[in-house]
Amino acid sequence: MIVLGIETSCDETAAAVVRDDRTILSNSLISQISGHQPYGGVVPENAARAHLDHLHPLIEKALKDADVTLDNLDGIAVTAGPGLIGGVLVGVMTAKAIAAAKNLPFIAVNHLEGHALTGRLTHDLPFPFLLLLISGGHCQFLEVTGVGQYRLLGSTIDDAVGEAFDKVARIFGLDYPGGPAVEKLAQKGNGKRFSLPRPLKGREGCDFSFSGLKTAVRMIAEKHTPLSPQDKADLAASFQEAIADCLEERALNAFKMLQAPCKHFVVAGGVAANAALRLRLSTLSTAHGFSFVAPPLELCTDNAAMIAWVGIEKLRLGQQDSLNFIPVPRWPLCASKNS
Repeated sequence: MIVLGIETSCDETAAAVVRDDRTILSNSLISQISGHQPYGGVVPENAARAHLDHLHPLIEKALKDADVTLDNLDGIAVTAGPGLIGGVLVGVMTAKAIAAAKNLPFIAVNHLEGHALTGRLTHDLPFPFLLLLISGGHCQFLEVTGVGQYRLLGSTIDDAVGEAFDKVARIFGLDYPGGPAVEKLAQKGNGKRFSLPRPLKGREGCDFSFSGLKTAVRMIAEKHTPLSPQDKADLAASFQEAIADCLEERALNAFKMLQAPCKHFVVAGGVAANAALRLRLSTLSTAHGFSFVAPPLELCTDNAAMIAWVGIEKLRLGQQDSLNFIPVPRWPLCASKNS
């Protein structure tokens, strides 16, 4: 089984071809970072126009790199939400057109499920497993028991962790995207120098809150203005250390909330590319008898290989979607806690 995946939910245009033996035949991506940097973040209208410009030639490249044609495909999988709806529409309409023209199954994929199941693509991971999904727009613990089967254990009550990284980057005057820039700065700093809060520490459950932490960084930055390069590095390191402590403490609670016997702890999403956070969570997992799984860096951030893989998982179960499927800007993996 060979599936073409398409991803256009934010600021990266991506197309990939994946085979059901977990082989990524091609994985093509065009980043829009340089086009959005002058604005300090993603401009939805500009992103949608860029997807229109780039998607068709990128699909052609993905097929060529994989040495297949549309006639060799067994399905078309596309991100149908959540995301910036203009970009999502570009991907969905393109996928529908190909599916209709070639009479192929069409699979509408939840972008979050793409991240959630990446561990099964890269590590042949069995169900069930504990998932920490951390990205620019999402921060949640989920118990994953099957394709489409998720139990929400905790989520953020304000900012997502990636959003907090981006906002702290702006405080330091760093370019977008903020997460990698803050991580690089933190490598030069002393994470013990500045005292920062650990929101919700000691509370039951595994919800998150990062708004107060972000505000504390801003107040310290204002107090020490003008910040020297070392001030910035130390504050970035202290901020990252606080984030790691929060994730670690919440993970400990999540371990206790699992209902099914579980041996694997998966961390996915863009922020999972942060080396310091991966190390802390890997060490924690080992100490508590869990196998730690994190995708390779290129599959942590948005990509089409993970979308194609969800398409394969669904086709194996006989699932596909109607060409009348309407894409959505908001699409939670599960409606509420314990559902």
